[in-house]
Amino acid sequence: MEASLEDLRTAQDRLVQTQKLASLGQLTAGIAHEIKNPLNFVNNFSGVSVELIDELRQELKGVMVGPKARAAIADLTDTLRDNLDKVVQHGKRADAIVKNMLLHSREGSGEHRPVDVNALVEEAVNLAYHGARAEKQGFNITLERSLDPDAGQVDCFPQEITRVLLN
Repeated sequence: MEASLEDLRTAQDRLVQTQKLASLGQLTAGIAHEIKNPLNFVNNFSGVSVELIDELRQELKGVMVGPKARAAIADLTDTLRDNLDKVVQHGKRADAIVKNMLLHSREGSGEHRPVDVNALVEEAVNLAYHGARAEKQGFNITLERSLDPDAGQVDCFPQEITRVLLN
């Protein structure tokens, strides 16, 4: 009787833990979906703005301005384009993080499919790095990667492999 009661308590503890993890997964999915919409907006409009700068440069070629003003305009448009390129770059990285949050919040182990090993490792390393930076203010390291360019693809459960690498 004592052993059965202990087994029941253990099973109950596991059930509570499983429910907590499921709730955490649902919360993560909800947050990721809420982040995804404004992030798509930022990514789309920053990409379009880069194109607009190129169009502006073309239009300004036909405008008569002094060399000093032309240099100032060129400097400003170059700076603006560089800033927007950084927004696009970081927006894409944030989008990858959100996609991974959605993948990890799904129940089950996901789909079994061929995956580029280097891309999977790179993604997991970036997630771990940014997760560590989010947890501890001022955390900063230099990541050195030495990946085999011929590693190719492997047939696996990518969400599970990413989870292992993150842990």
